[in-house]
Amino acid sequence: MTDQYASVRYLVDDVQAAVDFYTTHLGFTLNTNAVPAFADVVRGPLRLLLSGPASSGARATPQDAAVAGHNRIHLIVDDLDTEITRLRDAGLSFRSDLVAGPGGRQILVADPAGNLIELFQPANRPAAATP
Repeated sequence: MTDQYASVRYLVDDVQAAVDFYTTHLGFTLNTNAVPAFADVVRGPLRLLLSGPASSGARATPQDAAVAGHNRIHLIVDDLDTEITRLRDAGLSFRSDLVAGPGGRQILVADPAGNLIELFQPANRPAAATP
């Protein structure tokens, strides 16, 4: 395989709203724009395929192939507390409480279609000190 990205497809109700969400709040850049059917956004090695109702990628997944709510993209951040504050100040709400474990800390936010994004700060990246 020679792909330069790992691609994940998210089904969305409104492609433009999804593009705006990912580019405004999570540091993605627009790669392909075929709104209203499809767009893809990129962050590092992740290519997120945003498939609207008119796209071929939005065809129904067989019932036995996926269980809703168990999948999410995982974005590593340097300072989770700063990201939480920034996104809350932008009017976003979170879908989970802040969770801490041996590997780090995480919180879930949802895009406009309800797809989950996990913001994760590894345990080896301490939060920035507050003055």
